[in-house]
Formats: sequence, structure tokens, C-alpha cells
Amino acid sequence: MTKDKIRVIITNSQKKIPIPTGLRMLVRRTCTAVLRMEQFKGPAEISVTFVDNEEIKNLNTQYRNKPIETDVLSFPMGVDGVYDTDPQTGAKILGDVVISMEKASEQAYLYGHTLQREVSYLTAHSVLHLLGYDHEKPLEKVHMREKEEIVMEQLGLDIK
Repeated sequence: MTKDKIRVIITNSQKKIPIPTGLRMLVRRTCTAVLRMEQFKGPAEISVTFVDNEEIKNLNTQYRNKPIETDVLSFPMGVDGVYDTDPQTGAKILGDVVISMEKASEQAYLYGHTLQREVSYLTAHSVLHLLGYDHEKPLEKVHMREKEEIVMEQLGLDIK
């Protein structure tokens, strides 16, 4: 997948946590690393939105009937590897990633690593969901964790 274009559309819809310099580029690199690892073929498009805890709680309530804030939500657009295609670019529209910057900041502090590493990890986790992985299934949960760690290592963000 060396020449396939990956478009990552990033929107900051919150004002509580400043977006560190380079974070948008890291999110793009994370998306690319996951798609390469998964040998995704063809151009792809992913939307990533940064929100606050209130907004992610609203989305979690609306779409999952869970009235709590969470760190990340994934809204896959594909089913069984079949995706809608952007008629202008030919890119497969993989879906939307929504990250609570407040929750990411809390977790980075809790786990003793940077906000950048936490957001990158949440992005990798969510992109795997966009590709059809489901951590509700025990075996897939193990595979997802292994893949997330591989991506973190490739990006130089592993913390062993």
C-alpha cells in the first residue's frame, strides 16, 4: 500500500484541552501505520474529531445507550470489508473516530505517559474498529491489543 493515498480529516470541536503541536500529524501517521499493518488496499478516508467529555457522553448515550463519557468512539462505515467510496477521490470511506481530549488527558496522566501517546493509542484502537475488529470478542481483544502495541512501537511510542 505504498502509493495509496490516506486522507485523514481532523476537526477540533472542543476548547478544554489545547492540541499539542504535531498531534494532528501523529494522528495521520497512526492511521497510516494501522492501514499498512493491516495491508489495506486502495485509497482511504478517515474522519477524526476531538471533543470534550460532555460531547462524547452525548454521543455514547445517543448511539450506544450508555450515558457515560468514554475515551473514544468508532463509527465504521463499512460492513465485512465493503466500504462506500468517495466518488471524487475513489477513496474508501472507513468511518469516523471521535476522541475525548479530556478523557485522553486524564488517562495519559493516570498511565504516566504523554497526551500524544494516549491519543495515538486511541486512534490506533479506533481505526482497528473501523476495519471490523471487535474487542467484545475475547480472542479479537487479544489481537487488537497486540496490533495496537505494534503500531505504538513502529511510531516510537512504546513504553516498556
